[in-house]
Amino acid sequence: MKTTQKYEFNQEQMAKFQEILTHYPQKRSAILPALYLAQETWGEINPAIMEYLASLLEMTPAKVREVFEFYTFFRRPGCGKYRIDVCHTLSCALRGAKDILEHIKKKLNLEVGETTKDGKFSLTKVECIAACDKAPAIQINGEYYENLTLEKVDKILDSLE
Repeated sequence: MKTTQKYEFNQEQMAKFQEILTHYPQKRSAILPALYLAQETWGEINPAIMEYLASLLEMTPAKVREVFEFYTFFRRPGCGKYRIDVCHTLSCALRGAKDILEHIKKKLNLEVGETTKDGKFSLTKVECIAACDKAPAIQINGEYYENLTLEKVDKILDSLE
C-alpha cells in the first residue's frame, strides 16, 4: 500500500508564509509566492503539496493546480536534477530552436517530457521565456542561456555532467 507523505511547513517556513500573506489583500492572491516557498521547501510540487497549499490559502486544490499547470517554472514530480526548458516560440524558432532541441534530444538520448534514467536531466519544450532579443534561448533550472549555437549547448551540458 502506498503511503502518502504529509506536508506541513515547519515553524520557520510558516513564518515566511505568514509574512508573504501580509503583501496581499486576499490569501488566494499569494498563490505564486506560496508555490515558490513550497518548492524551496520540498524541491517539487506534487498533488499532496497542492492540497496543503489550498488549505492554507482557503481555495480549492483545483485552483492551485490550475496555477501550477499554467506556469512551467515549478518542478514536477520525477523532474531531473537539471530541467532544460527549450523555448520554441517565434523568435527562438526563427533562430534555430528546433535544431537546438533536436541536438539536446540526441546528445542526452531523451525525448521531450522525459527524464534521463540517471535522473540528471529532464527536457521540456516551453512557450516564450522572454529572451526574444537573444534567441535561441533555453533555461536550465531557471538560469538563462542565450544566443545559442550547438557548440554552446554542448559546453553548457558538458559543464553539468
